[in-house]
Amino acid sequence: MIHVRTYTDEKPYQFNQCGKVFSKKCSLIQHQMTHTDEKLYQCNQCDKAFSQSHHLTRHQMTHIGEKQYHCNQCGKAISNINNFIIHQRSHTGEEPYQCKQCDKAFSNSTSLIKHQKICTGKKPYQCNQCDKAFSHSNNLKIHQMTHTGEKPYQCNQCDKAFSRSHHLKRHQTICTGRKPNQCNLCDKAFTHKDSLINHQRIHTGENPYHCKQCDNAFSYMNSLIKHQRTHTGEKLYHCKQCDKAFSDSSNLIVHQITHTGEKPYQCKQCDKAFSNSTSLIKHKRTHTGENPYHCKQCDKRFSGSIDLIKHQRTYTHQRETLSVQPK
Repeated sequence: MIHVRTYTDEKPYQFNQCGKVFSKKCSLIQHQMTHTDEKLYQCNQCDKAFSQSHHLTRHQMTHIGEKQYHCNQCGKAISNINNFIIHQRSHTGEEPYQCKQCDKAFSNSTSLIKHQKICTGKKPYQCNQCDKAFSHSNNLKIHQMTHTGEKPYQCNQCDKAFSRSHHLKRHQTICTGRKPNQCNLCDKAFTHKDSLINHQRIHTGENPYHCKQCDNAFSYMNSLIKHQRTHTGEKLYHCKQCDKAFSDSSNLIVHQITHTGEKPYQCKQCDKAFSNSTSLIKHKRTHTGENPYHCKQCDKRFSGSIDLIKHQRTYTHQRETLSVQPK
């Protein structure tokens, strides 16, 4: 009977959460796992787990070492054709997976599914120790470690342990001190190949990440993401001391110093100290006499950009005064 359905297109098994239909019951069961976040298929080489057996098989190829798909934009080699297609979208900016709840789009279906859980506000995974709830089961598992203090990922170089595998991997590169990826244009070396590829763009001037809202382009994806917030007005980083919010984490860090009164940036020429590096750089110019900001209207120069802006307003004010005077 099941074999006949492949010819008749009969699909009697419907999943009520998303409306998808299937010709076989086993296909319905497999699909249900994508909604529950249940991952029964565990990789024996690493800590990754998958909801479907063929996803595990595809993942295990990454451990074999065969990487036949080479990106001609950045040189990265990838073993799986689907992952290669997704990777190329990081260069082209293509985002074919659109959220129906909002206007956000994504380069791959996994990111869309994760986003949809946040967008709808559904948090089915409840912590039994506190009142926190999560949209993904993995996030709940990670959170529960804050209650148990469990740190299953142990560094074999030192006695440090971590609750997440990628935190251990990041630590191990620092712990060993190895930097095998050497730049052939300067003396800099990096622990990760991706970091070397990003660094080399300083020499080549390549800016592969383009903003769709304006004509700006960037050498790093993170720089593009930060820039896009200037268009959306999104401010993710909130100060716990006051109601101010920032689009960039570094700006929040600088702001938080205004609450603590800390002044970590010390002038070596005198005893003055500052809460941020920009103020220190401007102050140093009082010692060197450097005035890099030049007015195009006259020959005056200034040590800081704010001083130049204030000066330029005098010209704007003069023009406004002349325009309102009676003729």
